[in-house]
Amino acid sequence: MRPPQDAWFSVAGRAGRESRRPAPSRAGRGHRKHHHRQEGHRPPPLLLVLAWATLFQSPDEGWQVYTSAQAPDGKCLCTAVIPVQGTCSRDLRSRQLRQLMEKVQNISQSMEVLDLRTYRDLQYVRNTESLMKGLDSRLKVATESQKSLNAKSFQELKDKMTELLPLIPVLDQYKADTRTIVQLKEEVRNLSGSLLAIQEEMGAYDYEELQQRVLVLEARLHACMQKLGCGKLTGVSNPITIRASGSRFGSWMTDTMAPSADSRVWYMDGYYKGRRVLEFRTLNDFVTGQNFVQHLLPHPWAGTGHVVFNGSLYYNKYQSNVAVKYHFRSRSVLVQRSLSGAGYNNTFPYSWGGFSDIDFMVDENGLWAVYTTNQNAGNIVVSRVDPHTLEVLRSWDTGYPKRSAGEAFMICGTLYVTNSHLAGAKIYFAYYTNTSSYEYTDIPFHNQYSHISMLDYNPRERVLYTWNNGHQVLYNVTLFHVIKTSGEL
Repeated sequence: MRPPQDAWFSVAGRAGRESRRPAPSRAGRGHRKHHHRQEGHRPPPLLLVLAWATLFQSPDEGWQVYTSAQAPDGKCLCTAVIPVQGTCSRDLRSRQLRQLMEKVQNISQSMEVLDLRTYRDLQYVRNTESLMKGLDSRLKVATESQKSLNAKSFQELKDKMTELLPLIPVLDQYKADTRTIVQLKEEVRNLSGSLLAIQEEMGAYDYEELQQRVLVLEARLHACMQKLGCGKLTGVSNPITIRASGSRFGSWMTDTMAPSADSRVWYMDGYYKGRRVLEFRTLNDFVTGQNFVQHLLPHPWAGTGHVVFNGSLYYNKYQSNVAVKYHFRSRSVLVQRSLSGAGYNNTFPYSWGGFSDIDFMVDENGLWAVYTTNQNAGNIVVSRVDPHTLEVLRSWDTGYPKRSAGEAFMICGTLYVTNSHLAGAKIYFAYYTNTSSYEYTDIPFHNQYSHISMLDYNPRERVLYTWNNGHQVLYNVTLFHVIKTSGEL
């Protein structure tokens, strides 16, 4: 389908069971925005605007356009719910057809049983036919000449009657089978009516053809979405609780650079002096608490701001501002380096404390460290870090006081900060490293268990990982994209 020249579309995926409200047409609801350079002009009309929400969705939801509106400039704005998985298997008519096929199969099996039983009983009736003829002739003789009926002939007649007694249950079975056939005829009549109703609803279209067309469009849409680069955060889904385990504070994560087949999960309980890291083989193993190996770090950690990036764990060494890179496969420290001037030991933590002075993050652009220094007067500093040497490549002073931040995470080079770690928190502040500018935002953030001590974005899965009061929780994110279109979508 080719969009009209002046049409704009907002396409969003949905995860979990979010409310059916339209995605915002602008990125967040900024109160005011500060730039160090002028904003770019509005893109030309022939563009496709996409909002992307990822992974972890309710398995029974399908495609649906759930709202449409008119933008202030008069352009058409549509919002659709588009899941990651295929939807034809969840379509209502598809379910109805599957149910009808199951009924047809059951009827076929019943008819096969009836056929076998009828064949068996018919053979038995044929075998007893000679007995019945013999008995009939003897009864005629006895009727015509009662004087010839002596004790011997009477006993013979009685014996013949006894031989025919097994025929009675066979005839009873015939009666039962007759009732079954009536029921099967009624079910076939109902099936015919259901098929006719589906045919009328579908009209002149062939359902198999429609199904194939939808699958092709789905594949092309998701291929397009996979090619999308960075976007601006416009929404966070409701929380999806994966597991409840551990203490009130901790961190858990997957490798942001691992291939899709690698679904290992790392688990670090506690916020200081810990050294034990559990590595689970899959997310399912993590949920059940099975199939894990243990790594014992040579240096204890501080805080919960750890990340796993390309097979290594990056964390803050306890009672220091030293960053440590620990390689899981070799079980050794590859490099450690001090973050010059960075506060540590609860000097500049997040609002919840917990030795959260230094927070490592990974996004589409690579490895980051978030901390603060005395020179920055306690304001958050964002630094790009070389993942091989842990050398700081560039730093930005955001101007936002770290002790006023509940938690923070990076998406596409933008630092997003929550205003609290408790219930009622929201994503309140965004700092854009690409423009060295910031804005105050108002993005709702449902803090289900009322105490977040870890919040990290995973660019591979495009979800937020959180540790919330002893619960390991995921959030899907919606990113706002603008991409040029060429040809049909």
